[in-house]
Amino acid sequence: MLDRLNQAMDHIERHLDQPIEIADLARIAVTSEYHFRRMFSALAGFPLSEYIRRRRLTVAGAEVLAGDRTLLDIAVRYGYGSGEAFARAFRAMHGVGPGEARRTGAALHAQPRMSFRLVIEGSSSMRYRLVEKETFKVVGKKTRIPLVHEGMNPALVAFIRGLGQETIDRIAALSDLEPRGILSVTDDADESRAEGTELDYYQAAATTAPTPDDMESLTVPAGTWAVFEDSGPSPHSVQYLWRDVYTQWFPSNPYQSRPGPTLLSTRLSQDGAHADSELWIPVERAAAR
Repeated sequence: MLDRLNQAMDHIERHLDQPIEIADLARIAVTSEYHFRRMFSALAGFPLSEYIRRRRLTVAGAEVLAGDRTLLDIAVRYGYGSGEAFARAFRAMHGVGPGEARRTGAALHAQPRMSFRLVIEGSSSMRYRLVEKETFKVVGKKTRIPLVHEGMNPALVAFIRGLGQETIDRIAALSDLEPRGILSVTDDADESRAEGTELDYYQAAATTAPTPDDMESLTVPAGTWAVFEDSGPSPHSVQYLWRDVYTQWFPSNPYQSRPGPTLLSTRLSQDGAHADSELWIPVERAAAR
């Protein structure tokens, strides 16, 4: 998988002055567009679209300083419809407009060309199992929150605290399917998985019971789930588990993520500092490589 990801990075470099289709990159990596986007953001730490933008503006910056082309020619070459749009994007990355950079020879920022390699430390192992489930539903309370990759999510904490213990107990009482207990369910996330983009969040239970009038339900399609077990400091341990699933497990196993909600079952210690968790990620067999 990493070899093919690096081939996709080579394709980006060869086409910085041309349209770059995610479908072409996914085809090179022999995976789905959905999984390619998520894999890249997990490995790189920021979205694929942002990487392509930074690389184009890095190469464009070198051409601006070289002075061999007009600024409009450079703007058009790297996909900007006008000099003004190019100038705004250039300033956002480099802190200076292209005209001023050319006149003064200003120092510019650079996004290095990216490549991937797998570092195997052998210091830990991942506990997982594969589960086949028919279509089921989760029922509970729903909100829309920003994505936070590391540390506490204030919007999430405020939402859960605002539910009240009575509501949480009612949700817990609905649970009669695996995964058991109260679930953190995330769905309808932005494809980029960028920090601050929004997603649907449910505090819910997997259930066959009718949906109460004051709650919402989400139908979860049938399919295969990879279920990962985790135990450690809350919330960092499970956030690191997300990272490890995409940077270690997927590259080493014949599966890829598929569209669908993710489910997290967490049992907190009395002081809230430690969590035992199960992370359910919808997966499918990857194409033969």
